[in-house]
Amino acid sequence: MRIAICDDEKNIRELIGNKVTKQYPEAEIAFFSSGEELLLSDWRIDILFLDIQMSGRNGMEIAKELRLKDKNMIIIFVTAVEEYVFQAFDVGAFHYIVKPIDDTKFADVIHRAVNELNSQTQNRKESEEKYLMIHNGGVHTKIEIEDIVYAEVFNRKVVIHKTDETIEYYGKMSALEALAGDSFFRPHRAYLINFKYVEKYDANTIYLEKGSVLMAKQKYPEFVKKYMKYIQKRG
Repeated sequence: MRIAICDDEKNIRELIGNKVTKQYPEAEIAFFSSGEELLLSDWRIDILFLDIQMSGRNGMEIAKELRLKDKNMIIIFVTAVEEYVFQAFDVGAFHYIVKPIDDTKFADVIHRAVNELNSQTQNRKESEEKYLMIHNGGVHTKIEIEDIVYAEVFNRKVVIHKTDETIEYYGKMSALEALAGDSFFRPHRAYLINFKYVEKYDANTIYLEKGSVLMAKQKYPEFVKKYMKYIQKRG
């Protein structure tokens, strides 16, 4: 487990580091004194404790950039003021801790973060076991299910949209839906979406990291219920 601590105050970095070690002595810890230093690092991070109010670029700006590179990193904001709480969730923060740091609160948050990390690891293993093999024009293409942003039916073909490419093949959406599992939802007979890539939604449209899809009116309540369940399962 790799934990990074980014704060421009050395005493806070050391304080959080000691609290982490007390709870998880086996954890690898890296310290960063600024957001700029953190962005330049290629050290892989599982859990990040990130100060918001730092000299130079603030934690919110840094978190937005980190999210472009890693959607799964567990970000915990550390802040002296609570006014940033709602902004924190806009960048997919897992939680926030208000200074001065309470021992009980810290222990609760880090335990939940580690549980989330373990859940991610398990889900990743399960997802890696799921793939779709497409045979198209003599070419065999393996597609990892978790990499699918959404799929649609068009001209009797299934069109798969990934973040970096689009692939189409002759097949049935129902077969892909059965293979994909609970992390996917069919909001309209023509579409199948991956909850992982949902950015926002309303009663008519689901906006994804790449593109958007229609929401059938009668599907909206079911979508909200299952998406909330998906979010809760992730943390």
